[in-house]
Amino acid sequence: MMLTTIPPHILPRALGGFASALSDGYAQRVFRRIAIPGRWTRARDRAASMHHRAALTLARAFGMSLRPGPPQRGVSWDGRALRTGTEAYVLLHEIAHFQLAPPVRRRRIDFGLGPGPETGDHTAALRHQAAGGIAREREEAMASLLGILWEIELGQPGLASFLDQNWLEGAGAALHFTDILAALHKAGFITASGRPTRRLRRAPDERSGFIKSS
Repeated sequence: MMLTTIPPHILPRALGGFASALSDGYAQRVFRRIAIPGRWTRARDRAASMHHRAALTLARAFGMSLRPGPPQRGVSWDGRALRTGTEAYVLLHEIAHFQLAPPVRRRRIDFGLGPGPETGDHTAALRHQAAGGIAREREEAMASLLGILWEIELGQPGLASFLDQNWLEGAGAALHFTDILAALHKAGFITASGRPTRRLRRAPDERSGFIKSS
């Protein structure tokens, strides 16, 4: 959820300020792919349905089983199947988590990260939680940005998620974006042009260097 609502008439200036704070050329190029004018509002009606179908198609391509109903009926990911009764951008975020989770946590409820914003069964999610602290926060940030880049890849309004997930918030926002982007690139989840790949994480949590950009 967005911490600070940015009025439409201020948004171009806010995006411009963020862009000017990016000193890394790679980060600048990827940000230009995200900050597409007119892509800061969510899709509706027919477009939203098309985006939802595209997200489900991608989930199937990754070998994720699908389960009807919203995550509030249980969990978003039960270790085998993804709840489909939610928005396309949420599904793409869960697909990003599927990619970023190590094999052991990929079989756990909500990827072993504990309850998410849409999780209904908090008890089950907490019982399966296997990662926490800074490592969990960093993996969440990587999943957020990777999910946004999947939205861009599929022609969906990734800028809306970029705003909702607070990538513009805080004095160090540009450095945080650059750092997380570099970690995704180094680990092979995005290409040199900032496009998402089909890579699945193989390294276990014990390999702490997996999610570090340096």
